[in-house]
Amino acid sequence: MLDEIRNNLEWKDLKKLSFKGTIIENLINIPWLLISMFLAYNEYYFFAIPFTILFFLSTLRQVHNGIHNSLGLNKFATQISMFINSILMFVSVSAIKFNHIRHHKYNLSKKDYEGKPATMKWYQAIFYGPIFMIGIHLKTIKHGNKNHKRQLLLESIFIFGFFSLIIFFKINFLIYHIIIMAIGEGLMAFFAVWSVHHDTLENPTFARTQRGGKWKNIISMGMFYHLEHHIFPSIPTHNLFELSIRLDKKYPNLIKKEVF
Repeated sequence: MLDEIRNNLEWKDLKKLSFKGTIIENLINIPWLLISMFLAYNEYYFFAIPFTILFFLSTLRQVHNGIHNSLGLNKFATQISMFINSILMFVSVSAIKFNHIRHHKYNLSKKDYEGKPATMKWYQAIFYGPIFMIGIHLKTIKHGNKNHKRQLLLESIFIFGFFSLIIFFKINFLIYHIIIMAIGEGLMAFFAVWSVHHDTLENPTFARTQRGGKWKNIISMGMFYHLEHHIFPSIPTHNLFELSIRLDKKYPNLIKKEVF
């Protein structure tokens, strides 16, 4: 069924981002960052929270596209984007990339560390979150090659340096930012893995997806088209909505488990 979809569905034109799509994917997190930093700097922390969450989600989308070389940029520019986002999110994006590529290769098997939370109960995935993020880094150190480890080390040095300056000078609005980033990363096992993969072990490639209203996909930054992503991982998030329309039209009887 998977080979049939890949061979018969028109999709290759969706691999390329339009100029508009390239701008959106590479700047999608900037407005939320500026608004959240402005509010936090002026100590309106409560009002800053939703914008910081939107920054986290949009940056996660940007990182995910960068992992699959789907930002519409060349290799060097993509690496710069990923490096900057490592510092902004206070987590090694290289480590996330290493484990995510293995996730696509070993989808929900024993070698797929990223997919591990999908085998848990929902509450177990939530509590496992902080351990999960530590494991992402440790698995990269254990199984990655010299290049993976070098990138992880470089990102970690800059993250630690930035973190140390923030703590030393007691920059409160950036301390707030670190706290929200840590909470978001602690919930990634649930939202980024369990939510899109639970109860799909019988056929892991056919992950969950999202239908039934544009607001659901606006809230999730379009990242819950996960069935579509696993069938065609090279297609940018910006084009997954169009892909879902083509998939529904060509295969109306294909069972699609929804995220929510």
